[in-house]
Amino acid sequence: MSIHTSAEIHSSAVIESGAQIGAGCKIGPFCWIGANVKLANNVSCASHVVIKGQTKIGSDTKIFSFSVIGEIPQDLKFNGEETALEIGERNTIREHVTVNLGTQGGGGLTSIGNDCLLMAGCHIAHDACLANRIIIVNSAAIAGHVVIDDDVIVGGLCGVHQFVRLGKGAIIGAVTMVANDVIPYGLVQGPRGQLDGLNLVGLKRRGVGRSDITSLRAAFQMLAQGEGTDSVYVQEIVDFVMGDSGRSFLTPG
Repeated sequence: MSIHTSAEIHSSAVIESGAQIGAGCKIGPFCWIGANVKLANNVSCASHVVIKGQTKIGSDTKIFSFSVIGEIPQDLKFNGEETALEIGERNTIREHVTVNLGTQGGGGLTSIGNDCLLMAGCHIAHDACLANRIIIVNSAAIAGHVVIDDDVIVGGLCGVHQFVRLGKGAIIGAVTMVANDVIPYGLVQGPRGQLDGLNLVGLKRRGVGRSDITSLRAAFQMLAQGEGTDSVYVQEIVDFVMGDSGRSFLTPG
Protein backbone atom coordinates (compact mmCIF):
# COMPACT_ATOMS: atom_id res chain seq x y z
CA MET A 1 0.00 0.00 0.00
CA SER A 2 1.28 3.46 -0.93
CA ILE A 3 -0.41 6.52 0.57
CA HIS A 4 1.17 9.92 0.07
CA THR A 5 1.76 11.78 3.29
CA SER A 6 -0.35 14.72 2.10
CA ALA A 7 -3.45 12.57 1.46
CA GLU A 8 -6.38 13.10 3.85
CA ILE A 9 -8.14 9.85 4.76
CA HIS A 10 -11.05 9.65 7.16
CA SER A 11 -10.61 7.19 10.02
CA SER A 12 -13.68 5.20 8.95
CA ALA A 13 -12.45 4.64 5.37
CA VAL A 14 -11.08 1.24 4.34
CA ILE A 15 -7.93 1.29 2.20
CA GLU A 16 -6.93 -2.24 1.19
CA SER A 17 -3.29 -3.24 1.15
CA GLY A 18 -1.80 -2.54 -2.30
CA ALA A 19 -3.83 0.58 -3.10
CA GLN A 20 -1.93 3.64 -4.31
CA ILE A 21 -3.17 7.03 -3.11
CA GLY A 22 -1.54 10.12 -4.63
CA ALA A 23 -0.64 13.49 -3.16
CA GLY A 24 -3.49 15.70 -2.04
CA CYS A 25 -6.16 12.99 -2.31
CA LYS A 26 -9.14 13.23 0.03
CA ILE A 27 -10.96 10.05 1.05
CA GLY A 28 -14.16 10.71 3.00
CA PRO A 29 -16.06 8.72 5.64
CA PHE A 30 -16.94 5.08 4.97
CA CYS A 31 -15.21 4.88 1.59
CA TRP A 32 -13.77 1.58 0.34
CA ILE A 33 -10.65 1.67 -1.85
CA GLY A 34 -9.62 -1.73 -3.24
CA ALA A 35 -6.17 -3.26 -3.34
CA ASN A 36 -5.60 -2.69 -7.08
CA VAL A 37 -6.85 0.90 -7.22
CA LYS A 38 -4.51 3.74 -8.24
CA LEU A 39 -5.61 7.29 -7.50
CA ALA A 40 -3.52 10.10 -9.00
CA ASN A 41 -2.94 13.40 -7.25
CA ASN A 42 -5.84 15.41 -5.84
CA VAL A 43 -8.57 12.84 -6.41
CA SER A 44 -11.39 13.45 -3.95
CA CYS A 45 -14.00 10.96 -2.75
CA ALA A 46 -16.96 12.12 -0.69
CA SER A 47 -18.52 9.75 1.84
CA HIS A 48 -19.52 6.15 0.99
CA VAL A 49 -17.62 5.90 -2.31
CA VAL A 50 -16.57 2.38 -3.40
CA ILE A 51 -13.68 1.94 -5.86
CA LYS A 52 -12.64 -1.61 -6.73
CA GLY A 53 -10.89 -3.70 -9.39
CA GLN A 54 -7.93 -2.78 -11.57
CA THR A 55 -8.95 0.86 -11.60
CA LYS A 56 -6.87 3.95 -12.39
CA ILE A 57 -8.30 7.43 -11.81
CA GLY A 58 -6.57 10.57 -13.07
CA SER A 59 -5.71 13.70 -11.16
CA ASP A 60 -8.25 16.27 -9.94
CA THR A 61 -11.21 13.94 -10.45
CA LYS A 62 -14.07 14.39 -7.98
CA ILE A 63 -16.30 11.47 -6.96
CA PHE A 64 -19.46 12.09 -4.98
CA SER A 65 -21.29 9.96 -2.41
CA PHE A 66 -22.52 6.42 -3.06
CA SER A 67 -20.81 6.00 -6.41
CA VAL A 68 -19.48 2.53 -7.19
CA ILE A 69 -16.51 2.58 -9.53
CA GLY A 70 -14.74 -0.50 -10.91
CA GLU A 71 -17.24 -3.16 -9.88
CA ILE A 72 -17.48 -6.33 -11.98
CA PRO A 73 -19.49 -6.18 -15.23
CA GLN A 74 -23.21 -6.89 -15.38
CA ASP A 75 -22.52 -9.56 -17.98
CA LEU A 76 -23.36 -13.22 -17.42
CA LYS A 77 -20.35 -14.23 -19.54
CA PHE A 78 -17.97 -12.62 -17.07
CA ASN A 79 -16.11 -15.32 -15.18
CA GLY A 80 -13.80 -13.39 -12.88
CA GLU A 81 -11.06 -12.68 -15.41
CA GLU A 82 -8.76 -9.75 -14.72
CA THR A 83 -9.99 -6.66 -16.56
CA ALA A 84 -9.58 -2.94 -16.03
CA LEU A 85 -11.09 0.54 -15.81
CA GLU A 86 -9.21 3.75 -16.65
CA ILE A 87 -10.61 7.21 -15.91
CA GLY A 88 -8.75 10.34 -16.96
CA GLU A 89 -8.24 13.73 -15.35
CA ARG A 90 -10.58 16.44 -14.08
CA ASN A 91 -13.72 14.36 -14.28
CA THR A 92 -16.75 14.93 -12.08
CA ILE A 93 -18.65 11.79 -11.04
CA ARG A 94 -21.81 12.64 -9.16
CA GLU A 95 -23.90 10.68 -6.63
CA HIS A 96 -24.89 7.04 -7.27
CA VAL A 97 -22.94 6.68 -10.51
CA THR A 98 -21.82 3.16 -11.47
CA VAL A 99 -18.92 2.41 -13.81
CA ASN A 100 -18.02 -1.23 -14.50
CA LEU A 101 -14.78 -2.97 -15.43
CA GLY A 102 -14.27 -4.34 -18.93
CA THR A 103 -14.74 -7.93 -20.07
CA GLN A 104 -12.29 -10.26 -21.73
CA GLY A 105 -14.54 -10.59 -24.78
CA GLY A 106 -14.82 -6.82 -25.16
CA GLY A 107 -11.12 -6.01 -24.98
CA GLY A 108 -10.81 -5.99 -21.20
CA LEU A 109 -11.00 -2.23 -20.66
CA THR A 110 -13.63 0.37 -19.87
CA SER A 111 -12.24 3.87 -20.42
CA ILE A 112 -13.27 7.46 -19.77
CA GLY A 113 -11.23 10.43 -20.98
CA ASN A 114 -10.76 13.87 -19.45
CA ASP A 115 -13.11 16.64 -18.32
CA CYS A 116 -16.29 14.55 -18.39
CA LEU A 117 -19.36 15.08 -16.22
CA LEU A 118 -21.31 11.98 -15.16
CA MET A 119 -24.44 13.22 -13.43
CA ALA A 120 -26.30 11.48 -10.61
CA GLY A 121 -27.45 7.92 -11.10
CA CYS A 122 -26.01 7.30 -14.57
CA HIS A 123 -24.41 3.99 -15.55
CA ILE A 124 -21.37 3.25 -17.73
CA ALA A 125 -21.24 -0.44 -18.62
CA HIS A 126 -18.36 -2.79 -19.44
CA ASP A 127 -16.01 -2.03 -22.33
CA ALA A 128 -17.57 1.36 -23.04
CA CYS A 129 -15.12 3.93 -24.38
CA LEU A 130 -15.88 7.56 -23.58
CA ALA A 131 -13.64 10.30 -24.94
CA ASN A 132 -13.33 13.86 -23.57
CA ARG A 133 -15.69 16.61 -22.42
CA ILE A 134 -18.71 14.30 -22.43
CA ILE A 135 -21.82 14.97 -20.34
CA ILE A 136 -24.02 12.05 -19.29
CA VAL A 137 -27.13 13.49 -17.62
CA ASN A 138 -29.00 12.03 -14.63
CA SER A 139 -30.05 8.37 -14.81
CA ALA A 140 -28.86 7.77 -18.37
CA ALA A 141 -27.56 4.26 -19.11
CA ILE A 142 -24.64 3.58 -21.44
CA ALA A 143 -24.57 -0.09 -22.42
CA GLY A 144 -21.58 -2.32 -23.04
CA HIS A 145 -19.13 -1.66 -25.89
CA VAL A 146 -20.57 1.80 -26.63
CA VAL A 147 -18.12 4.32 -28.12
CA ILE A 148 -18.73 8.03 -27.42
CA ASP A 149 -16.56 10.64 -29.11
CA ASP A 150 -15.59 14.09 -27.82
CA ASP A 151 -18.13 16.73 -26.77
CA VAL A 152 -21.24 14.53 -26.75
CA ILE A 153 -24.22 15.23 -24.47
CA VAL A 154 -26.55 12.37 -23.51
CA GLY A 155 -29.79 13.61 -21.94
CA GLY A 156 -31.43 12.40 -18.76
CA LEU A 157 -33.12 8.98 -18.62
CA CYS A 158 -31.64 7.97 -21.99
CA GLY A 159 -30.63 4.46 -22.93
CA VAL A 160 -27.81 3.81 -25.41
CA HIS A 161 -27.83 0.28 -26.87
CA GLN A 162 -24.73 -1.90 -26.75
CA PHE A 163 -22.18 -1.43 -29.57
CA VAL A 164 -23.65 1.93 -30.59
CA ARG A 165 -21.29 4.78 -31.59
CA LEU A 166 -22.10 8.40 -30.81
CA GLY A 167 -20.15 10.73 -33.09
CA LYS A 168 -18.29 13.86 -32.04
CA GLY A 169 -20.47 16.74 -30.89
CA ALA A 170 -23.76 14.82 -31.04
CA ILE A 171 -26.60 15.55 -28.60
CA ILE A 172 -29.24 13.06 -27.41
CA GLY A 173 -32.48 14.52 -26.06
CA ALA A 174 -33.91 13.36 -22.75
CA VAL A 175 -35.85 10.07 -22.44
CA THR A 176 -34.51 8.74 -25.76
CA MET A 177 -33.57 5.16 -26.63
CA VAL A 178 -30.66 5.12 -29.07
CA ALA A 179 -30.38 1.82 -30.92
CA ASN A 180 -28.18 2.85 -33.86
CA ASP A 181 -25.07 4.94 -34.45
CA VAL A 182 -25.42 8.73 -34.39
CA ILE A 183 -23.45 10.83 -36.86
CA PRO A 184 -21.09 13.56 -35.61
CA TYR A 185 -23.02 16.70 -34.60
CA GLY A 186 -26.33 14.85 -34.92
CA LEU A 187 -29.42 15.71 -32.86
CA VAL A 188 -31.47 12.71 -31.73
CA GLN A 189 -34.69 12.74 -29.74
CA GLY A 190 -37.91 10.79 -29.24
CA PRO A 191 -38.89 7.58 -27.40
CA ARG A 192 -37.14 5.53 -30.11
CA GLY A 193 -34.47 7.94 -31.23
CA GLN A 194 -34.67 9.49 -34.67
CA LEU A 195 -32.08 11.72 -36.26
CA ASP A 196 -33.98 15.02 -36.21
CA GLY A 197 -31.28 17.46 -37.21
CA LEU A 198 -27.90 18.81 -36.19
CA ASN A 199 -26.63 20.00 -32.83
CA LEU A 200 -26.58 23.61 -34.03
CA VAL A 201 -26.30 25.05 -30.52
CA GLY A 202 -23.24 22.92 -29.81
CA LEU A 203 -21.65 23.84 -33.15
CA LYS A 204 -22.15 27.56 -32.53
CA ARG A 205 -20.75 27.28 -29.01
CA ARG A 206 -17.60 25.76 -30.48
CA GLY A 207 -17.24 28.66 -32.89
CA VAL A 208 -17.87 26.65 -36.06
CA GLY A 209 -18.22 29.04 -39.03
CA ARG A 210 -21.44 29.69 -40.95
CA SER A 211 -20.08 28.11 -44.15
CA ASP A 212 -19.29 24.86 -42.34
CA ILE A 213 -22.73 24.82 -40.71
CA THR A 214 -24.35 25.39 -44.13
CA SER A 215 -22.32 22.49 -45.53
CA LEU A 216 -23.35 20.30 -42.62
CA ARG A 217 -27.01 21.12 -43.23
CA ALA A 218 -26.65 20.16 -46.89
CA ALA A 219 -24.90 16.92 -45.96
CA PHE A 220 -27.64 16.14 -43.45
CA GLN A 221 -30.25 16.36 -46.21
CA MET A 222 -28.33 13.93 -48.39
CA LEU A 223 -25.57 12.15 -46.45
CA ALA A 224 -24.20 10.50 -49.56
CA GLN A 225 -23.27 13.88 -51.08
CA GLY A 226 -20.76 14.72 -48.37
CA GLU A 227 -17.67 13.35 -50.15
CA GLY A 228 -17.00 16.37 -52.38
CA THR A 229 -17.07 19.09 -49.74
CA ASP A 230 -14.12 21.02 -48.39
CA SER A 231 -15.68 21.19 -44.89
CA VAL A 232 -13.72 19.22 -42.33
CA TYR A 233 -16.92 18.88 -40.30
CA VAL A 234 -18.80 17.18 -43.13
CA GLN A 235 -15.79 14.97 -43.75
CA GLU A 236 -16.05 13.83 -40.11
CA ILE A 237 -19.61 12.67 -40.84
CA VAL A 238 -18.48 10.87 -44.02
CA ASP A 239 -15.63 9.13 -42.19
CA PHE A 240 -17.99 8.13 -39.38
CA VAL A 241 -20.59 6.65 -41.75
CA MET A 242 -17.88 4.77 -43.66
CA GLY A 243 -16.32 3.42 -40.45
CA ASP A 244 -16.87 0.09 -38.76
CA SER A 245 -20.30 -0.24 -37.18
CA GLY A 246 -22.07 -2.98 -35.30
CA ARG A 247 -25.43 -1.18 -35.34
CA SER A 248 -25.68 0.76 -38.66
CA PHE A 249 -26.62 4.42 -38.13
CA LEU A 250 -29.66 6.61 -37.69
CA THR A 251 -30.91 8.48 -40.76
CA PRO A 252 -33.18 11.55 -40.87
CA GLY A 253 -36.70 10.68 -39.74
